[in-house]
Amino acid sequence: MVEEIITALSRIRWLFVIARNSSFTYRGQTVDVKQVGRELSVRYVLEGSVRKAGGRVRITAQLIDALSDAHLWADRFDGSLEDIFELQDKVAISVAGVIEPTLQAAETARSANRSTNDLTAYDLYLRAYSIVLSAAPLIPDALRLLEQAIERDPHYGLALAWAAVCCQRLCMDGRSEDPEADRHKGADFARRALQVAGDDPVVLANAALALTWFGEDISAMMTLADRALTLNPSFARGWYISGLIRLFAGQPDTAIEHAEVSLRLSPRARIGWAVGVIGAAHFFSRRFDQAVPMLRLAVQHNQSFPSSYRYLAACFAHLGRIDEAREVIRRLRGITSLTIPGPSTTYMRKPEHRELFLSGLRLAAGEKT
Repeated sequence: MVEEIITALSRIRWLFVIARNSSFTYRGQTVDVKQVGRELSVRYVLEGSVRKAGGRVRITAQLIDALSDAHLWADRFDGSLEDIFELQDKVAISVAGVIEPTLQAAETARSANRSTNDLTAYDLYLRAYSIVLSAAPLIPDALRLLEQAIERDPHYGLALAWAAVCCQRLCMDGRSEDPEADRHKGADFARRALQVAGDDPVVLANAALALTWFGEDISAMMTLADRALTLNPSFARGWYISGLIRLFAGQPDTAIEHAEVSLRLSPRARIGWAVGVIGAAHFFSRRFDQAVPMLRLAVQHNQSFPSSYRYLAACFAHLGRIDEAREVIRRLRGITSLTIPGPSTTYMRKPEHRELFLSGLRLAAGEKT
């Protein structure tokens, strides 16, 4: 079990994971987590147990900050001894999927408490990461921090890839002061990120998302997303991005499957992103009644993200629920001046999907179709 988890965690490129031989020296002992952290020079410790009863097995795991002794995450997994290998795979993938965003959040919080007078490129990246997904109005701030990190290290793949995503979001959300310039800048950031990406799944996935939106060959971008997931099958955001790219490619059912994997891997993350993909996929499949609850949930969990409002308004319009559609448009106008994206919807590769989306938005906004 430990070997399976170590292998899964080792696929997370930015994470340093102690090998089996060293971690097994503590097996069967009652240990002080702070002492383990000092002796192995690690900040976080994952510990757990395996118990058997009849033909059943229960596996528990918890993630602890070795400096503060604070518990960051804990869970348990039950299964049958007959399916022990399947259970081991499930536990390893689930643990790795939860640990990555949990550690990112912990490291981000730790960095945010430091003085800003002596920041390295990594500090700048972490500060940007802490706000880039938190609220759309803060994306310009995140982009400025990432550009500072890139100035310090022009080959910093993570900073380049997230800067590309920031540019893409500014254009998509309608918050860019110069959309054409941001499109060129975002595409350049993404291409530069891919040049130095190596086998970093975060860089590959984020660059693929940005370049998909900026009009690159979508088959090639799907291949990049698949590569990221091969490198780290527990990468929750990678599954979300893969689902989003499939949505843009006109594959709504596959988009739903990948978004649901993202939700299973990281159930405590910002679920608005993944459920938004699921809702939009139902919308493109004209399953409007199934789309509405998903899109409402997406709006509720991410109230500054315009896309979910647009899909929800278009959905209500096609259902003939015009009053509700108009109310969503009113709320949308409170967060962006770009109600109907128009030409910028070319990232949707199927013309019929673009027309369904835009005609619904025009109806919701009271414009002639």
